[in-house]
Amino acid sequence: MKIFYAVQATGNGHISRAMEILPFLERYGKVDIFLSGANNSLQLDAPIKFRSKGLSLFYTNSGGLNYWEIARQVAPLRVWKEVRDLPVEKYDLVINDFECITSLACQLKKVASVNFGHQASFLSPKVPRPAKKEFMGEWILRHYARATQYVGLHFKQYDDFILPPVIKKEILQAEVQNKGHVTVYLSSYSDATLKTWLQPMKDFRFQVFSKEVRQPVQDGNILFLPVSKSGFNKSLINCSAIITGAGFETPAEALYLGKKLLVIPIRGQYEQFCNAAALAKMGVPVLKTLDAGFEPAFRELMERKRKISLHLDYSTENIVSYLMHHCKKEKNDTLDLLYPEFIFN
Repeated sequence: MKIFYAVQATGNGHISRAMEILPFLERYGKVDIFLSGANNSLQLDAPIKFRSKGLSLFYTNSGGLNYWEIARQVAPLRVWKEVRDLPVEKYDLVINDFECITSLACQLKKVASVNFGHQASFLSPKVPRPAKKEFMGEWILRHYARATQYVGLHFKQYDDFILPPVIKKEILQAEVQNKGHVTVYLSSYSDATLKTWLQPMKDFRFQVFSKEVRQPVQDGNILFLPVSKSGFNKSLINCSAIITGAGFETPAEALYLGKKLLVIPIRGQYEQFCNAAALAKMGVPVLKTLDAGFEPAFRELMERKRKISLHLDYSTENIVSYLMHHCKKEKNDTLDLLYPEFIFN
């Protein structure tokens, strides 16, 4: 079997998940990877057949999206050429982890595909949303990577096509300890901004994972560290708590390890506000931004005794097995209903 696997490279969660499922996916056939995006810190440790700048997200230094940089990177002619040239029709199965170019190529060529990953779960109205839904945010989650089938991942099994998170083997096999530090990964904030809010709390030690440093830098009670898979895993496994965005993979790993967790969604990223709504229902404290409310919320978290845990009913191997056995290639006559011609007219 020839498998086309499209991986979104905006952020690190998609790449982290791909590295975990790839060994199991390769049991079913030859896998060609399409890596799309230009804003990640982790490298995909596998041969990449196709590469694209894709449509990426960029961030400001104060917790939000950089809309100007996002718009500046859009190149319609390049995207159209990549859509036209991407050979999705030559594969027996197309797996798409929230990647737009692959989705458009499958629509153009009427090739069946499966949207696999966290964003696929939002096809279900049962998945938690913030109190105020955003029309554009909902539209993007449903249409950015359209497919003929969906297999979602989320903190809980909110619907029958939703499975638990893919947890890295280093986390699954970890000997969990508490060495007293607090892990911080807030990629949309600058080091200077984080220093402003963390350094006054002299009674805590922080390990901040930063895109701005190339080697460890100690600054008072803060240790700034370059982003790396092994370094972050070690910090997370041994921390007393973690402060991070309301993404999916990192909060899932923190909850699996039984770590105290505080999340701050990235402004303008609707998916993170949806995740924050789900986490809040589980009892995780959520802040809108770094402001005067941060220190009291953090100190309250550190005084908590109750743990919030995440239970896995499927292993990574089970998840890949489910994916492969439920996503058969569909007949072309059914695709006309799912990929109507007016999209390209």
